[in-house]
Amino acid sequence: MTDTATGVASGAAASAARESRRLRPTLVVGIVLVGFILLVAVVSLLWTPRDPLATDPIHRLQGSSAEHWLGTDGLGRDVASQVMAGARVPLMVGAIAVVLSFVLGVPYGIAAAMTDTRLGPWLMRWNDIVQAFPALLLAVILAAVFGGGTSTAMVALGIGAAPGVARVVRSGTLQVLSREYALAARAAGRGPLYTAMRHVLPNIRGILVVQASVGFALAVLSEAALSYLGLGTAPPTPSWGRMLQEAQAFLYVQPLVIVWPGIAIAVTVLGFNLLGDGLRDLLDPRMEVSR
Repeated sequence: MTDTATGVASGAAASAARESRRLRPTLVVGIVLVGFILLVAVVSLLWTPRDPLATDPIHRLQGSSAEHWLGTDGLGRDVASQVMAGARVPLMVGAIAVVLSFVLGVPYGIAAAMTDTRLGPWLMRWNDIVQAFPALLLAVILAAVFGGGTSTAMVALGIGAAPGVARVVRSGTLQVLSREYALAARAAGRGPLYTAMRHVLPNIRGILVVQASVGFALAVLSEAALSYLGLGTAPPTPSWGRMLQEAQAFLYVQPLVIVWPGIAIAVTVLGFNLLGDGLRDLLDPRMEVSR
């Protein structure tokens, strides 16, 4: 009887484990949307329906047609080609900003968690001071000093996101340091660097993956806002945010000109947010159960 009960319990546990690892709808939708945006960006490097920079004032503000799939803008440029080419900049800005935020935030968060009880809180107070300045405000300040552009946006968004990464990493590091294997490593005389590389980083990689996905979505949205304000990507490079800014003058003449870049931004941000939610549920099934 005991063996039977044990077998049933083991089977139930295995079934629950398989169920917890099953792909959630949010993760599937996130992967599809992000994959589609990445595919569009890659294809735009090799092919677009028309030259995204070519102007044709005679055929400006046209609607969708076989010649211009999504119509033309105020200068007669093909909107579909501009939307496709405009996917490159936000993805590049998001990738560089996330990498920079991790380079700055991950070591800082681990150091704040592994230092003594007197220095650690002070490190986090300085982190809070930096986090009080929004990334967009920091980008505006840097643009005023060094001039606007894609590089300025990447640096500003990366620095602005680093404090949030540091806070999340510190929380995860404290959890890891309270586990038996981490305590045993420290009791055996292992140094902080060994503990961080051998125990902390492998056990917080799930947190880092989720943070990267969410940070990517915020970076894409922030880059569009900066380009809309004229502080991001400089013309003539296609940019979704600047497409919105240029199309607002024709909102009542040809409203679809402003709709397409808005949809592109929304789909990209939604895709990365859903991807982050799905990865969080996949890497930590307890989050799904607690809902």
